[in-house]
Amino acid sequence: MIKTWRWYGEHDNVSFSDIKQTGVTNLVTSLFHVPYGEVWTKKDILKRKETIEKNGMTWLVTESIPVHEDIKTQTGDYLRYIENYKKSIENLGSSGIKIVCYNFMPIMDWTRTDINYKLENGARALRFEMIAFIAFDLFILKRENAENDYTKDQIIKARHYFDKLKEKEVIALTNVLIANLPGTDEKYTIAEFRNVLNKYKHIDRNKLKEHLFYFLSEIIPVAEKSGVKMCIHPDDPPFSLLGLPRIVSTEEDVEELLAAVESPNNGLTFCTGSFGVRADNDLPKMFNHFADKVHFIHLRSTMRDEFGNFQEATHLGGDVDMYAIIKNILLEQAKRKQEGREDHTIPMRPDHGHQMMDDLDKFYYPGYSNIGRMKGLAELTGLEYGIEKSLNPN
Repeated sequence: MIKTWRWYGEHDNVSFSDIKQTGVTNLVTSLFHVPYGEVWTKKDILKRKETIEKNGMTWLVTESIPVHEDIKTQTGDYLRYIENYKKSIENLGSSGIKIVCYNFMPIMDWTRTDINYKLENGARALRFEMIAFIAFDLFILKRENAENDYTKDQIIKARHYFDKLKEKEVIALTNVLIANLPGTDEKYTIAEFRNVLNKYKHIDRNKLKEHLFYFLSEIIPVAEKSGVKMCIHPDDPPFSLLGLPRIVSTEEDVEELLAAVESPNNGLTFCTGSFGVRADNDLPKMFNHFADKVHFIHLRSTMRDEFGNFQEATHLGGDVDMYAIIKNILLEQAKRKQEGREDHTIPMRPDHGHQMMDDLDKFYYPGYSNIGRMKGLAELTGLEYGIEKSLNPN
């Protein structure tokens, strides 16, 4: 696997020097300053690329060109935003950046209820607690007809949970869920968020899939001409939130979207952490099913329970069979090499590390502290080395 590192630009507290000390020189980044829906100009792309290369590194993967909400709902200026998206793909391709990871999650990107969950060993992790989320939905957001989405027992527990919250805890929960959405630059008040939710009032799973497939039919031909591989990221978490449909959560979902526009440029970011939150997702089987269309890999593990709660585990812990996943990746890479594919080595990045040790007193984008990801990278690299040796003992 090609080891990569997500870098959040000049304001990232993880420096180029830090990244180099992990042994990684290939970066995954984005143009975070460009407003959603606007064109990524070649000038801006080349400026970012030059900064990276001056520091002895390579911009290998774009993560991501955000998809504007108008495109997802097919309202407002969605046709203009699609044209802008095409132009951004063209500009990336002509600048030598050939892999684009993106997602089609409505409004909310990856979602957690606690971004500083304290573990027994003192490290901190990202955690999603279902009852906390339901309490927010029912008693803070007060979404219309929200009670229809939950069981009687869940509602009772959520009421008890909410009644114990202090005002500062209500504010903290609101902040982590909508006032500073992870994975996006959007910030909402309760009133603003309700208005955005209303745009999805008549959009169910089937309708959102139609919109995704239309989007793919428009952008994939441009990606083909530009030599850019598009790879969609699965939903995180892979189930409906706030009544919003999520459509990249299961093997069936991925099969449908890849079949909607048959092309080697219409591919998948295989994220073990996202898919792994669902117990009914057989990750090694899913990887093998879509292996030839996997253009990028996120490796992390989550620990889930039967109540819908989950948290980030260590990279080799939790519910993901990381041995089987990496073995399947290595077998796929060998197969690609035999077939003469230029992309026979697949880019991977260690995802969502625990905040730990000296990083506990520093500020990082949630899930992206330095030491925790470096620990994950070391564990994954060691496992990869052992599997490679077992497959090729000579």
